[in-house]
Amino acid sequence: MSKQKNYEAIRENELAYLQIGDYLIPDLKLPQEKRSIGKYGRMHRNYLQEHNPIRFDVLVLEGKLWTYLADLNEQAQNRLQLIIRQMQEAESVNDELKESNQMAWVQSMNSIYNRAEEMSFTNWYTGRMCNENT
Repeated sequence: MSKQKNYEAIRENELAYLQIGDYLIPDLKLPQEKRSIGKYGRMHRNYLQEHNPIRFDVLVLEGKLWTYLADLNEQAQNRLQLIIRQMQEAESVNDELKESNQMAWVQSMNSIYNRAEEMSFTNWYTGRMCNENT
């Protein structure tokens, strides 16, 4: 003996419901986000889960978590590239150095990258760069 489920879509208050038997179940769909959350998005997600679970839950329930994390990751990458360019100019690490002494250029670039990432790490990790009203 198999029970047949009665699926009927009902629209009320701009929210679609499916009627299954005697129950109305919200027909919820998450937005499709194609962007990756990357390193900084994953770090911030872990931070939210551990230190701000209410904010994390609100973003999940509103379907905005992935977009929020992808935006934060893009901002962090852009900020890191900007800091690296500024430090390269300040320390004269350019193509001339790369052509004349590749090892010194690589060492300088690694040093610049590590320092730039360290400078911005706290801001990315705690999400101070991203608009908290999202």
